[in-house]
Amino acid sequence: MADSRIRLTIDARMIYHSGIGKYLRMLLPFIIKEYDVTLLGNPEQLAQFTPPAKVIAFNAPIYSIGEQIQLPKLVSHADIFWSPHYNVPLLGIKCEKKVVTIHDVYHLAFYKDLSLKQKLYAKVVINNAVKTSDAIITVSDFSKSEIIKYTACNPGKIAVIYNGVEQSVTNVNPGTVREKYQLPAKYILFVGNVKPHKNLKTLLKAFLLLNERFKSIYKIVIAGKKDGFITGDRDLIDWVNANDELRDRVVFTGYIDNDDMNGIYLNASLFVFPTVYEGFGLPPLEAMLNSCPVIASNASCIPEVCGQAALYFDPMNEYDLKNAIEKVLTDKATMDEMVNEGLERIKLFDWKNAADSHIRLFNQIIEN
Repeated sequence: MADSRIRLTIDARMIYHSGIGKYLRMLLPFIIKEYDVTLLGNPEQLAQFTPPAKVIAFNAPIYSIGEQIQLPKLVSHADIFWSPHYNVPLLGIKCEKKVVTIHDVYHLAFYKDLSLKQKLYAKVVINNAVKTSDAIITVSDFSKSEIIKYTACNPGKIAVIYNGVEQSVTNVNPGTVREKYQLPAKYILFVGNVKPHKNLKTLLKAFLLLNERFKSIYKIVIAGKKDGFITGDRDLIDWVNANDELRDRVVFTGYIDNDDMNGIYLNASLFVFPTVYEGFGLPPLEAMLNSCPVIASNASCIPEVCGQAALYFDPMNEYDLKNAIEKVLTDKATMDEMVNEGLERIKLFDWKNAADSHIRLFNQIIEN
């Protein structure tokens, strides 16, 4: 008897990108159990999901003309086509329903900072995603409000589904991870790509303001890709390289293997998230999972996600951040309270619950 399950085709090329990749990797094990799934992407990277999922090789770069030309040829008649990012097909594809996840609309909110090419792409493709998709998933109420603000989308079309966080720490040896990535003995951690809206300059300015005793003990570790992406912060990297004090105290790890991330957090004394714009912001929750106290920007969705479990600061005020860092590092009672609050906070975010919400949405749009 033929498989009568819903046929779901997913653009999975970003499976090992930082934020969207984690989103896909966490959801797919649940989703492939429910549907007849076809994944578009690199067969080697997607081998862990086959079977039951099928894979069609698709290696065109994201945001490229090639992806737009190839997608209509690759999608055979699906019940649902799901794009986990806003780079949806501009041309028609063979599917009954289309779903897109728009994690944020940074490219519209910071439109003036983009190149002409980026402006044209973002404007056309995001608005097309909103207009042509049968349902839009986003990851916070803040992000929903931003989609409505910048695209005039019908609010009823948008489903807010929070990301999850693993509820236990994988078996990892912090000492092995420290040696593998040549981490300093004590460090303040940031996790994420080096992009302008991540606002790393405020963190580094705050570090320079710290009492000399702190600077002699702690370094800054930036865990994430340093280059090779479209909106990289080249000015920040040049500034670090040119500053004698920072050059010796800032460690760029580059890409971290997924299995090692918990070790990166476990070795850290403190996690700082200075971003000015985020759709969800998973790293603070991952830090909380690993009993690492979190200092976070009070901007965008971060208070919505972190609740009372983080110490907040004005992301445009390096003195505010400097004071927060010194407070946490010198007050064990505050640090212990933050760790305990964080371990409670992460219980609200579960990947299985997130997957169940996606599955309900997919079923609903087929039934309607």
